[in-house]
Amino acid sequence: MRNAATILHLDMDAFYASVEQASKPSLRGKAVIVGGLGPRGVVATASYEARVFGVRSAMPMAQARRLAPNAAYLVPRFGFYRSISEQVMALLHALSPLVEPLSLDEAFVDLEAGDAAWDDASARLVGEKLRSDIRVGTGLTGSVGLAASKMVAKIASEEAKPDGLVLIEPGTERALLGPMSVRTLPGVGPATGDHLRRAGISTVDEIAEAGEDELVRLLGKAHGHALYAMALARDDRPVVAERETKSVSVEDTYDVDIHDRLRVGMEVQRLAERCVRRLREAGLSGRTIVLKVRRYDFSTLTRSETLRGPTDDPAVVREAAARLLDTVDTTGGVRLLGVGVSGLADYTQEDLFAQAAGEQAAVPVEEPSQETAEVPQEPVERRWPAGHDVRHAEFGHGWVQGSGLGRVTVRFETPDSEPGRVRTFRTDDGDLERADPLPLVAQGPGASVAGVS
Repeated sequence: MRNAATILHLDMDAFYASVEQASKPSLRGKAVIVGGLGPRGVVATASYEARVFGVRSAMPMAQARRLAPNAAYLVPRFGFYRSISEQVMALLHALSPLVEPLSLDEAFVDLEAGDAAWDDASARLVGEKLRSDIRVGTGLTGSVGLAASKMVAKIASEEAKPDGLVLIEPGTERALLGPMSVRTLPGVGPATGDHLRRAGISTVDEIAEAGEDELVRLLGKAHGHALYAMALARDDRPVVAERETKSVSVEDTYDVDIHDRLRVGMEVQRLAERCVRRLREAGLSGRTIVLKVRRYDFSTLTRSETLRGPTDDPAVVREAAARLLDTVDTTGGVRLLGVGVSGLADYTQEDLFAQAAGEQAAVPVEEPSQETAEVPQEPVERRWPAGHDVRHAEFGHGWVQGSGLGRVTVRFETPDSEPGRVRTFRTDDGDLERADPLPLVAQGPGASVAGVS
């Protein structure tokens, strides 16, 4: 452990939803929910205004609609989010050569490695300037945590939310962590948290009091040792510069073996959704879907399927995982399930990407050959994802509020305009076309803006 709070953790505030609010004047200060809008869609990000109603990331979209029926529901614009992320990450790389991105909107920075900070005071100045530079450059806000370790810096940034900075002085970590819930520590999810609670352990202090041997008995050797060290605020992990990710995966271990085949299938579907969220947060897609099943007798089976091209479409990953599950005998019970994606790439096939947005991709109509030229072609209905950018020949730039029954409703406004007017058109209106996102408005004279790369 170092003796100064020179590890910085940046977490952008409600990133996707904040980008949408910055892009759309009529949504500022309103509840905005970004995610898949189909029947099985999940919430990717909810604005702070939407969180007041209980809406949270990873929640089924149907549940979000019940909690916040009047919110704006938008399909993600991942290309635009990536372009803004690149600008934020450039600010971090200007501080240090050691930047470890965790997702599009989150990263660790070792300030000592870049001589940007050497003590608590200089680290705080760097953190405040970073927050200011992000606001000036993009119009968005980020929360900063500063500490002597990665674990505590991440906890500090969570304490700083929204739009704040928290510095944890070295030597005070245990006092800070002690009264916090066990769920605060990395790697303690719902299942582990419930397991600890049933053993009478609810706070970080109680983990430390239980002792290492008891934690190993409860959780196993690796997890028990790691959790005990974290409860004592021991974390010597270095900030590691960007490295190639070979796979993205998630898995859950169940306290009680699952015997019901339907329940197993539902768990695999849920894990597939979580895996895709991680994939998208990293700005990646992949070709190979992997299913992991550990059975009641501790035998572990893996099955994989390679697709024709890379995807980050939850429907595609869910369906592939379901097919793989069909090849596995779960008689006797299942104690662990996992879903992963490998064969990663930093792009996605366009047809699959459109499906991931919860909308059917428009199918291009090929030019008819001589043999079929005389056969009338069925018109292909254009799709208009909610929240995506459009341009009208008369009314200019706008975004889709919704579509259906052959109509599309558009609000015409730009990031630097007043809230705009709403108009409705036929979905096949020749004057209406898709458009690229406009740059966000810089928050200061001479400031750069986040545009589309």
